[in-house]
Amino acid sequence: MSFTSVTYIVFLVALTVLYYVIPKRCQWMLLLAASYVFYCCGGVKTVVYLLFTTLTVYAAGLLLGRLNAQRRSLPDGADKARLQEAIKRRKKAVVAAACLLNFGMLYTLKYWDFTAQLLGRALNRSLPSLGLLMPLGVSFFVFQSIGYVIDVYRGKQEPQRNVAKFALFTSFFPQIIQGPISRYNQLAPQLYAERTLDYDKLRDGIQLILWGFFKKLLIAERAGVVANTVFDNAGQYPGSILAAGTLAYCIQLYCDFSGGIDITRGTAQMLGIEMTENFRRPLFARSLTDFWRRWHITLGGWMRDYVFYPLSLSKPFARLGRWSRGHIKGKAGKILATSLATFIVYLLIGIWHGSSLKYIFFGFYNGIIITVSLLMEARFVGWRSRLHMTDDSRGWNLVRIARTCVIVFIGRYITRAPRLLTGLGMLWRTVTDFQPSALVSGSLLGLGIGVMDYVIVICAVLVLVLVEYAQERGVHIRQWLAERPAGVQFIAALVPLLLLLFCTGGDYVPAQFIYAQF
Repeated sequence: MSFTSVTYIVFLVALTVLYYVIPKRCQWMLLLAASYVFYCCGGVKTVVYLLFTTLTVYAAGLLLGRLNAQRRSLPDGADKARLQEAIKRRKKAVVAAACLLNFGMLYTLKYWDFTAQLLGRALNRSLPSLGLLMPLGVSFFVFQSIGYVIDVYRGKQEPQRNVAKFALFTSFFPQIIQGPISRYNQLAPQLYAERTLDYDKLRDGIQLILWGFFKKLLIAERAGVVANTVFDNAGQYPGSILAAGTLAYCIQLYCDFSGGIDITRGTAQMLGIEMTENFRRPLFARSLTDFWRRWHITLGGWMRDYVFYPLSLSKPFARLGRWSRGHIKGKAGKILATSLATFIVYLLIGIWHGSSLKYIFFGFYNGIIITVSLLMEARFVGWRSRLHMTDDSRGWNLVRIARTCVIVFIGRYITRAPRLLTGLGMLWRTVTDFQPSALVSGSLLGLGIGVMDYVIVICAVLVLVLVEYAQERGVHIRQWLAERPAGVQFIAALVPLLLLLFCTGGDYVPAQFIYAQF
């Protein structure tokens, strides 16, 4: 059931009406039933994976809760430290088992065939591939559930003892397609709360859904046609058209992913639930690190809290840090340990995106750029001083934004191309065989969309950039709109709705969201 289908709209309207008319104590049960209906529409057979994660993580949470209670109730005495250590080992074993089972399932589904291919080449023999059907949003519900296990292990979260309520947390339907990756203490209490209709949240949710439709249907779908045409036939085009196709992919990816998240958050708001923000105007990022703080925020936060900090604060990394500061001069010695942890994080982020060498390369690419940026920081400050600019200088910030956009743009060649070597070859031809005349010779009209489609994309992107620029400057557009008369609010909702209907009518069928099978 696609977010952009009429079926989903009917489903959401019916659910919202029913949610606010049934007895409040039954609201969370309705959400659970609706979530499983929604998930089964994406494939009944794959629901077994969701149930597997739900039950194994639920059991791990209960075991950890009991061990935490035992540790708190230990009496003072000579054996207390020994008993605490024994309980800690059991807790680690429970977490390890939960991670092994669920990440093992994720590995089997997403990476076994790729591993079998690589091992087959290395061993010069054919290894069997499984060809399993990828469940909807498997990475998202696995990462979210493992985050819950670790929080219970750390004592930050009490375990949920009602298995049905925990099942709602893992399966809540708006986030199941492409996130965000929620934390239990932020989302779960909202799912179980009893609610009455809040007009403001209902209105805000509808507005956010329309904004998501605007980005997905008006921009991403058309830009995606151009990107697909170019990358599927890369050998036919000069560098300028390859660059145009990559730019189209950048636009498609952002509007597809962030548009889907807007629909997710808008759906939740209609039900009175506030979900975590997942994008914060990445177009205005001033460094690659800043970009990743703004892009897929919940994945970055998950990696920070459950991978980066445990690694960088661990004893081996502490020893590495002491050694590097004593044996390597300058800033390189100071940042070696944290840079290694950063490399591991971005390698995992790359692998998370898919089972291909291009994603591993993408992880290293980001890690190298961020490390080099840290090493070059003093030089950048010197250049800025010689140009008589400050951190608040508009010119300097424009330079930093442009630099970041170029770095991200280069990375998109790699992640969108079917293979690593294809992406590197496209990038090389963009530099060595640009042919700017191809951009004005009519070649762009042979990329799958017509003049009117280009006009729609350009105008819609300009609207998007202006809106995000205003938000970057601190303008709260939705708050401003909420303070306007009801007639203005009605027009603000009607105009984009009519525009969407006009521009996506006929036999138009929207494509699946890019991150739906992650």
